[in-house]
Amino acid sequence: MPLPFLTADRAFDAPADGDRVALPFDDHDQWRRPYRPGPWRVGAAAVMLLLASFVLLAAVIIAFTGGPAAAVAVLVIALAVITSALRLLRMGVWVSQAGLRRVGFLRTTTLPWQQITDVRTVQQPVRWLGLPRTVQGQALLASRPGGAVLPVLFTDHNADFLSRVEAFDRAADTVEAWGAEYGRP
Repeated sequence: MPLPFLTADRAFDAPADGDRVALPFDDHDQWRRPYRPGPWRVGAAAVMLLLASFVLLAAVIIAFTGGPAAAVAVLVIALAVITSALRLLRMGVWVSQAGLRRVGFLRTTTLPWQQITDVRTVQQPVRWLGLPRTVQGQALLASRPGGAVLPVLFTDHNADFLSRVEAFDRAADTVEAWGAEYGRP
């Protein structure tokens, strides 16, 4: 028995068969990530949230047995870990009719499509899970007018696409399609 309300395969009120429109194209004005977060990213966030639960438990124990200042300090640490986990899940490339948004851990960069001339997939050395080690792989790049290349949007060896080549291809094709539709001619 399929449970379509539990999946992101189609919009909630869309018919089960017939012509379906992919979710990233349902509302062009909203920012959408054209792919799901990968297992490495979700796993890291889950471990961080598990750690935060232990730190919150420690804050409660400290609040009952120790001073309130120490409990507040531990609570702040737990909130920082929770915020970091949520930010880790939000990282990635987001698209909308307005432009292309690259969300990093500490910084978000948004460029309108008029400032992007080309979005393409290239073969090049890429960082493995964001670490200094590089391996040969594919990267999605965007170019600005004048030939300036933006930092790598995502690669097939990052936390979202490691060992998921098909997901990388679908995501890269989707971002390239948005660039072709709204980008500079």
